[in-house]
Amino acid sequence: METSETLSPVVLDPFGRSQHQENARLRELGPVALVELPGGVPAWAVTHHQVLQELLADPRVGKDPRHWTQYAEGRLPVGWPLINFVNVPGMITTDGADHRRLRSLVGQALTPRRVEAMRPRIQELTDRLLDPVQGEFELREAFAYPLPMRVIGELLGLPAADQDTLHALSSVLISSSAEPGETLAAQRDLLALLGALAERKRVRPGDDLTSALLAAREAGDALSGEEVVGTMLTMLVAGHETTLNLITNAVRALLADPAQLTRVRAGELDWSAVVEETLRYDSPVGQFPLRYAIEDIVVGGVLIRRGEALLASYAAAGRDGAQYADADTFDAARPPGRHLSLGHGPHFCIGAGLARLEAEIALRALFARFPDLRAADRGTPPEPVASFISNSVRELWVVAH
Repeated sequence: METSETLSPVVLDPFGRSQHQENARLRELGPVALVELPGGVPAWAVTHHQVLQELLADPRVGKDPRHWTQYAEGRLPVGWPLINFVNVPGMITTDGADHRRLRSLVGQALTPRRVEAMRPRIQELTDRLLDPVQGEFELREAFAYPLPMRVIGELLGLPAADQDTLHALSSVLISSSAEPGETLAAQRDLLALLGALAERKRVRPGDDLTSALLAAREAGDALSGEEVVGTMLTMLVAGHETTLNLITNAVRALLADPAQLTRVRAGELDWSAVVEETLRYDSPVGQFPLRYAIEDIVVGGVLIRRGEALLASYAAAGRDGAQYADADTFDAARPPGRHLSLGHGPHFCIGAGLARLEAEIALRALFARFPDLRAADRGTPPEPVASFISNSVRELWVVAH
């Protein structure tokens, strides 16, 4: 049985320049591959759909960094760029009762009924963003980013004037190519901004998630101030960065296949099918750090020792040929199947319903407003986002008629 001592790690490109090619190589190595993260930090990437699904629900694997030997012993490089995924109090770094408590509080604001009730407001924001668009424009910055940012901003009660700054800081947090110390600086600044907002909401609460989290803490729910701000940070980053990528990736896939776009616009295929196929084919999240083995476990025929770290390789699992026929082809007519791009098990994305709703509304409105939308010829293919965590392109120039 293979272990970390018997394998040579694959060094992940921190700039994510060819994620799908890199993922194909990892899958060929088996369901689990030893990889090297920035700073020479080892981890196990789980790349096959079935094995990853089982891992995500395995109680012998946790999210609490105290289970990670390298972190617990203080052996991470100074200024490590992925530290935000390890040390921020909140849902992504807790297990068991602590995780359920935090998730329950956020879940009260994101029930299916409440999410559906947000539809008119999301449609209104979408229409406002599309009104000034004409000719050639960069879709990611003009449309795919501001829509989810404004939605999550309103949900949390964030001032509109702060949202661009918050986005810039959160983008650093999900970059695997940040310079040493850059992530910690961004994290510090972001937590300070969110902490100041939480303090204002404590004095003057409103009808928003931040006020609800503070009220729950004061009602004896044992939610600390750090947990409130950490939860705000998680909701901010996850609530707009992934949806931004989802919308961008879906538009890119449809513009590359006019025949399929025609079928969608004719009603032969539903926009929800486009969203689900985009999540599978071009997952907004490539590699998601980190999980930790609570005890020695065997995953995909590999021995993962207690205290070792694992990556959920969502983009790789989405193109697992053992799970999906013709996996490298975007096909919104594909029979419905369970992808893992929004997670699985206790840490399934709590904002999944909101992300799906935003993407469906955005895509339907965009192509209804501009039925002849096409990709602009910029001379070179768009560059990927400089990260193996975030999976998308930096810019997507299109032409609206």
